[in-house]
Amino acid sequence: MSHWTLDDIDWSRFDRDKIDPEIVSIVKAASMVEHNGGVYGDYLCNIFHDDEAFKQVARNWSVEEVQHGQALRRWAEMADPAFDFDASFKRFADTITLPMDVDRSVRGSLSGELVARCVVEIGTSSYYSALADSTDEPVLRDICLRIAADELRHYKLFYSHLKRYQQIEKLGVIRRFMIAASRVAESEDDELAFAYYAANDNGQGGVYDRNLCCQAYQQRAFRYYRPHHVERGMAMMFKAVGLRPNGVLNKMVNRVAWWVITRKAAKAEQAAAA
Repeated sequence: MSHWTLDDIDWSRFDRDKIDPEIVSIVKAASMVEHNGGVYGDYLCNIFHDDEAFKQVARNWSVEEVQHGQALRRWAEMADPAFDFDASFKRFADTITLPMDVDRSVRGSLSGELVARCVVEIGTSSYYSALADSTDEPVLRDICLRIAADELRHYKLFYSHLKRYQQIEKLGVIRRFMIAASRVAESEDDELAFAYYAANDNGQGGVYDRNLCCQAYQQRAFRYYRPHHVERGMAMMFKAVGLRPNGVLNKMVNRVAWWVITRKAAKAEQAAAA
């Protein structure tokens, strides 16, 4: 089955009256993170330099990620005609960079890199599923459903290569779990916070404050999650690290994860109100 294109989306169904203004700002940020997929593809090719089969996978993956960014960009520009994607993305890409002169994963092993990639695909699939379930705007819902399905397929793809590398490297469960946890924690680093800032500052010259931008992003993004989005994501993460996806530990971690999300959302709301 061929991959979808922007022409497969019925843009004529766009309904401005059904736009949630809170979604627009995070879609603008997401469009830049997704559009930056080409850089991540190059990074993966550098560290998997001896694996031609995986390098082709990484290139194909990055093309699809860039397309996600293009679809979100087009919707965001329809929702907010003042959105200057090119200027915002240049600001983002000039600031958020990857170590491109390396030939080894920052995770310490190729298996570790694939665990981290699985975590990212889990997070994005859950995120776009949550947005799709929350919006009444038909074009955005269509885009988010398509992206969520792609990210789930990407997870399965990276997981298949993780199993291949595990036969060689045999990375332990604890180490894989630590890598997964650290990658989850990185969701509060500069990438998303600065993407939110660059997308919504609109060239006004506001001062970038990572904590404030992270809170603003979380205030808007976390409100759309529901327990089933978290439960499915945690089951997939447990599978990637080598733990039972439906065991007692998973249920405990699910409760903690949902508590963390709701607590962060509440704190972000309080900060915004203050």
